[in-house]
Amino acid sequence: PRDIGWKAVTTNYSDLISSGCIEFIGINIGLVLTPNTEWKWVEELYEGFSEALNKFGGSILGGDCSRGENKMISITAIGLQSELKLRRNACKPGEILLTTGIHGLSKLGFLTKTNQIKKEDLNLSKKLINSSIKAFCRPTPRYNIFKTILETSKFFAKEEIGCTDSSDGLYQAIFDLSKESKCKAVIDYQKIPKNDLWPKGERWDQFYFFGGEDYELLISLPRDWANKLIHLENDITEIGFFTKGNPNVEIKNYPNKKYLDNNSYSHF
Repeated sequence: PRDIGWKAVTTNYSDLISSGCIEFIGINIGLVLTPNTEWKWVEELYEGFSEALNKFGGSILGGDCSRGENKMISITAIGLQSELKLRRNACKPGEILLTTGIHGLSKLGFLTKTNQIKKEDLNLSKKLINSSIKAFCRPTPRYNIFKTILETSKFFAKEEIGCTDSSDGLYQAIFDLSKESKCKAVIDYQKIPKNDLWPKGERWDQFYFFGGEDYELLISLPRDWANKLIHLENDITEIGFFTKGNPNVEIKNYPNKKYLDNNSYSHF
């Protein structure tokens, strides 16, 4: 329950960050509980809410509680928009595409937690498994990196930049930027950052590109700004660029000499 409470807050905060939120005001909680729900479960859920709020800011503003056949949680996160707007439709041809962190871990964590994959079956390291479970259960929104983006924006005359988070997976996030900005994204497979212990193979590439719920930022910036950000933030990597063309995601230097099949993540 604590992990659920944490994740319910942080995933919504990630949405705010990827829009340009400078300050978190708080959350409204819509909660549906079954009649046999134990109080300890509810108590631990709210402890998870509080942990995330204490870490990133904001408070519980209000909400509603109802009875139902299944437990349900709906969070509305509220924050203040910064002067710099982050939007999916603000990418420009010639800009550099950056990603924070790495992808695929949350998918592996989900499969491990639900016993769909076992480390002993695939000879996976304990360190990789622990990192993946943490990524799935306790995602961390990239607020500090956004603050660096905001601080560096004073050197560049732009009020909007292209950005989204990868809640739906890396591929879908890039495609969303491409579609909304009406330009083509070109990704270099050799540049994408991976966990040092990440296995090789097409199955693991599928997890990486289409796994979902990694909550990293995808950012489009002019070259000078991108270089400055890479210099300041170790967790930011250049993975490609935008160019003129129909909305599409081209993946260069893929070892199988073909594009990955689009099997995008769906929350529902």
